[in-house]
Amino acid sequence: MPAPREPLVWNERYATGVEAIDEQHMILVHTLNEAATKLAEDASVEHLDRITQDLLAYALYHFETEESLMQEYGYEESSAEEAAIHLAQHRSFSSKVVAVREGIKAGNPITPDELLAFLDNWLINHILNTDQRLGAFIRERQAAG
Repeated sequence: MPAPREPLVWNERYATGVEAIDEQHMILVHTLNEAATKLAEDASVEHLDRITQDLLAYALYHFETEESLMQEYGYEESSAEEAAIHLAQHRSFSSKVVAVREGIKAGNPITPDELLAFLDNWLINHILNTDQRLGAFIRERQAAG
């Protein structure tokens, strides 16, 4: 049996300096930790389905927030390549979670460990790289007034 997943712990390295983004990231970290606890207790297909549905719904809400901030601050005009990468990562994540959900419905569910490893790695990599660049851009624009 694999070792239990270590909970993600929010730290200042994850902070983008943009309050709306950071608050939602904290909620995502908390949600992933909660999902891990729930799946450790009950890894049924019904539970996996509900958790992936809830995570996808919140992730889409979060992506909407980031993407509206991108528009508000002119990220696509000023950093077209970075913006395109950022949007592609959001779409790729959503597609992966939809595929996981389709697998669950088709009777080929992902294991809880695989799901949590994917979610943890994606979130941390996205926050530490892509979201940090967006945060720096927004802070720079805010400072320029």
